[in-house]
Amino acid sequence: MGDLELLLPGEADVLVRGLRSFQLREMGSGGWNQQHENLEKLNMQAILDATASQGEPIQELLVTHGKIPTLVVELIAVEMWKQKVFPVLCSLEDFKPPNTFPIYMVLHHEASIINLLETVFFHKEVCESAEDTILDLVDYCHRKLTLLVAQSGHGGPPEEEESQYGTPMQELQKQAELMEFEIALKALSVLRYITDCVDSLSLSTLSRMLSTHNLPCLLVELLEHSPWSRQEGGKLQQFESGRWQTVSPSEQQKLSKLDGQVWIALYNLLLSPDARARYCLTSFAKGQLLKLRAFLTDTLLDQLPNLADLQGFLAHLALTEAQPPKKDLVLEQIPEIWERLERENRGKWQAIAKHQLRHVFSPSEQELRLQARRWAETYRLDVLEAVAPEQPRCAYCNAEASKRCSRCQNEWYCSRECQVKHWEKHRKACVPAAQGDRAK
Repeated sequence: MGDLELLLPGEADVLVRGLRSFQLREMGSGGWNQQHENLEKLNMQAILDATASQGEPIQELLVTHGKIPTLVVELIAVEMWKQKVFPVLCSLEDFKPPNTFPIYMVLHHEASIINLLETVFFHKEVCESAEDTILDLVDYCHRKLTLLVAQSGHGGPPEEEESQYGTPMQELQKQAELMEFEIALKALSVLRYITDCVDSLSLSTLSRMLSTHNLPCLLVELLEHSPWSRQEGGKLQQFESGRWQTVSPSEQQKLSKLDGQVWIALYNLLLSPDARARYCLTSFAKGQLLKLRAFLTDTLLDQLPNLADLQGFLAHLALTEAQPPKKDLVLEQIPEIWERLERENRGKWQAIAKHQLRHVFSPSEQELRLQARRWAETYRLDVLEAVAPEQPRCAYCNAEASKRCSRCQNEWYCSRECQVKHWEKHRKACVPAAQGDRAK
């Protein structure tokens, strides 16, 4: 592993072997929390290994022990919990938690898993080891990208400064919305890595991607809306490394990482021989794909030369007759994780919420203290700084920062003046975070 190690090889092996699936009602319980901590450690170590470029044992262990399907099941389970149980929990009259940190950990679980999958799916053997759950993962990514397109049509992700919520639970709901945007961007990267393996995917998976979900057309919409870019105060901003950052005029022609992921996914889906043979180019699909020609500028081709092949494909497509809709597969494998979980828990959402209210999300002060201490041990400051993608930036002016908020330790500033100017916005996130610190 890298020079900075969070886990020894033997420890990582034990943690990976112990990964398992939990029922929805168990989320937030003691055993579930232990696994969430373990996942966070595996996640951070995987990032450290990838950064050090000295082999990636976490990815190898997940493949060797067949744990990628387990991660996919857990990913979809927490997604369902957020959609079906969390709203019910928030509506319970007697639910007034003194500290929302335990619930935040469940909401954050989805982000932890998709981040780990994004790190390890770079390797094709990981995609192969997902086995039948790759269908469920494709469906998951499609759901996230559809929401991303829909959100971009309504002004993009919610702004933190617009939050006027007063209670901790209402603030938590706002944080969950912001987190959803970042999760969708991670899902885009995972989908792109799946398309790298398009020639080895099953016919059912290809059919799901090309016919059921028509991913090429969805990706065109993403390029059109570019939800990770926006104009703010006359300046171009892009969402990178978990925050909106102003792009200097000299960098505005540079292809962003997320735009690059979309282009590579389109290239894989449209120019792979297996995919091309199975993608039905209807009049609608043809019209959508031809929109790409406006984006294929010389500047873009200089940065991704392989897109010249895509440009040639589109020129040929413009002269080709559209095809009528067709369906090649008679017997088709379908995803089953979401349907199984929904079938097992249908009609039980309120009962699950009430069970978790009594046994999970109403911890004593002593239990909160113990949990906070364990999280402090999990999130070691030296490790967090090592996995940080770049020098911290001032939350107010975006300059390089060296001072951290002493209360929550989450936000950075270049000077005391910037911290004071930013306080009106930051206090909404700082106060809940400080609650967790005081529980230590």
